[in-house]
Parts: sequence; C-alpha cells; structure tokens
Amino acid sequence: MCELIPPRADLTEDQWLRTAGPGLADAAVADDTADTAASAPGVHRRTLLGGAMAGAALAALPFGAPQPAVAAARTVAPDRFPLPATPGPSGEYAVLITGDAGTGKAEQHAVTAAAREICRAEGVGLAVGLGDNIYENGPESDHDSEFEEKFERPNTGIDVPWLMVLGNHDCSGLVPGSGGDPSRGDREVAYAATSRRWYMPGRYYNVALPAGGAQEDPLVEFFALDTNPVASYVVQTDPHYRWNGPYMREQRRWLDTALRASRARWKVVLGHHPYLNNGKHGSAGSYDGFVIGHYTSGIHLKELYEEVVCGRADVIMSGHDHTLQILEPTDRTRGTRQLVCGAASKTGDGKAHFTHPAAWQDFARLGFMLLKVSAGAMTIDAYTVDATTKQARLAHRVRTARAVGVETGMTAGVQ
Repeated sequence: MCELIPPRADLTEDQWLRTAGPGLADAAVADDTADTAASAPGVHRRTLLGGAMAGAALAALPFGAPQPAVAAARTVAPDRFPLPATPGPSGEYAVLITGDAGTGKAEQHAVTAAAREICRAEGVGLAVGLGDNIYENGPESDHDSEFEEKFERPNTGIDVPWLMVLGNHDCSGLVPGSGGDPSRGDREVAYAATSRRWYMPGRYYNVALPAGGAQEDPLVEFFALDTNPVASYVVQTDPHYRWNGPYMREQRRWLDTALRASRARWKVVLGHHPYLNNGKHGSAGSYDGFVIGHYTSGIHLKELYEEVVCGRADVIMSGHDHTLQILEPTDRTRGTRQLVCGAASKTGDGKAHFTHPAAWQDFARLGFMLLKVSAGAMTIDAYTVDATTKQARLAHRVRTARAVGVETGMTAGVQ
C-alpha cells in the first residue's frame, strides 16, 4: 500500500507548460510489483485518513474474477431502443449528456424531468451516462432492483439508447465509492442484455454514428472507457485489474488502435474520471490532493489521456465531480476539450478549486448538457436545473467549427 503525502494544488496551465510537458514515459512494471512510494515528511490528518481508508478496503474487498478485455458486442434484447441511423432533419445528431445520476432521489427525478422536455424539443436520439450509475456501491446482481429504481424509472420518457460507462461507485464493495472491485462492473454489462435503454456491450467500447447520404465515413464516434483501475481510492488487489495489468494494457491498446483507425468527423471520449477539473476532486495526477502512488492520484490515467487521447479526440466527457464545466482546449490538451458533467443528482460545493481555463462552469447547480454534431459544427449546450420547478435553463453554448487536427474556429456565449 502506498504512503500518501499532503495535498498540494493542481498545476496551472503555465506551471504545467514549464515543468511537466507532454509525453510522459509509458513505463510498465511486472504485474506482481507492489505499489510503493517514498514516504513524505509532512504527514497530517488527511494523510492518515486516506491511508486508513485504503487499509480497511484492502482487508475487506473481495477479489473479482478476471474478465476478457474485449470491446465486442453481445446479444441484447430484441426490442431495445435502436441507435440512431441518420442525423435529424437539421443534419445533426442531438445527444443528452448526464453524469453521476444514480441516486433514485428527488434531485435525479427533477433533472430527468427537465431533460425530458429538452430532449423532445431538440429531437435527441441518444443519451450518455458518465458513470456512478448505481449509488453507493453498484448493483448486487445483473437483475438488482436498483436498476429500475435508479435508472429505468427516472429516465422513463427519454426513450433512446444510453451509452453507459462505469464509475467508481459502480465498482465498489464494502467501501462505497472506492473503485476497488472493478469486477462488479460486469453486472452492469450483463444488465444491458435485458434493458431497452442501457447500452453497455462491454466494459469499454466504441459506437460510431453514420453521416448518412453518400458520405461513407461516420459523422461522430464515441469511445467509452473504464477508468476505475487507474483511478481507484485503494490499491487494486486483483492482478488482472492492476494499473499495469492485462486489463489496462489491453484497454490502452484498444483505445490507441480505435482512435487511430477512426474516420469519424468528430471523436468523443467518455470516461468517468476527468483529465482536467476545476472542482474539488481535482485533475488526473493529483486527484483529491494525492500526488504519488499508482492509484489514488490517477497518475496513470493522466498518462493515458495525454499520450493516447489528447490531440486525437475533440472532447473528453467526464463526471466524478458533481459540477458542470466546459473547459477550454489549450496547448496542454493539444486542442482536446474537457467537459465535466456530473450534476445529474448531486451538486458541488459552490466554488472553483483550480484555475484551468474555462469557457463556463457552475459549481452549485444541478444540470446536464446537450451535444449536437453536424458535418459543419459541434455544439455543446449546458443547462442548469431548478430542482423545485423541474425546469431547465440554457446557461451557456459553445460551438466548434472544425475538428481537432484542423485549424479551429470557436464561438461561445451565455444565453
């Protein structure tokens, strides 16, 4: 188990450019190598609490059976809602974006009620759930009643496929939110076989939507990741799911190959844990103030984003922090934009903790986002929701005219 050093602030954009830079080394160690780090001189109460939580989890969490790391589709219910086959009448796909929704409480119902009206008005044909689908520690089986209580019932009327990703609360055992038992996520994959809405053909997967007409290349492609094995609050005890184990090595190879092969106009990466984040959880590499070890800090997820995703995908969409953020693409991200959309049932503490450049952000309100893509543009609409009235308000819109890799022109504004 790693020792944890006192928290420090995340790097600013200028600090990163001066001291960190792109292209982290992709060093791998043997699967049975222990997670070790040098002890720090300034241990305080937060350090001790973090170490105690990790120790308790290691003693209690069960081992998960290794699962093949593949992105293949599986047999599903024949009457499921179909993936959209063509853009809408305006030539664009409209996609609902939500995250950290699965409480089953009034706040979730308020957000989905507001989103339902926007979906009808905008012709939404697809939705995304960015993890923490079943609070607090994921389902107990692939037919757990919590699927009905915390997903199906709240989302009644949003009758489209939902591209689902695994969050830390979906992969936890006796310590809720630890992310220390990734194998529990297999229950959510299995649930996809019986749900009309829930789309999760594997623990990670990609979905391409066609451009329609004579255009053969896809208009947009989504790449859904499982970020838990490299961002858990505790050490992974199952060698299969260790940060450098077979599962993560295969997922990285898959993502690298899939992004390289993609001919889609727009590329969107979905992962529960964000790369950059101005909320209290912080950014990959220094999550919750931890900066050493192979897990809690998310250092290896930072490497994955920087070495495989940045400069290839147009957007990284994440939850985890219960806030709404549209961050700006920068030299650090090589043009890739980070969205944080984790306010579908919980809210943040009302303040920014870091200073990554943002087009717009809200740390106090419930809400969701809408992604609209056409051959000519990608548009992101951010909505805040009043829990009492169940009404959504368009708070901000960002429009990108060109995909990553091409000289871009962007416009933004508050509505």
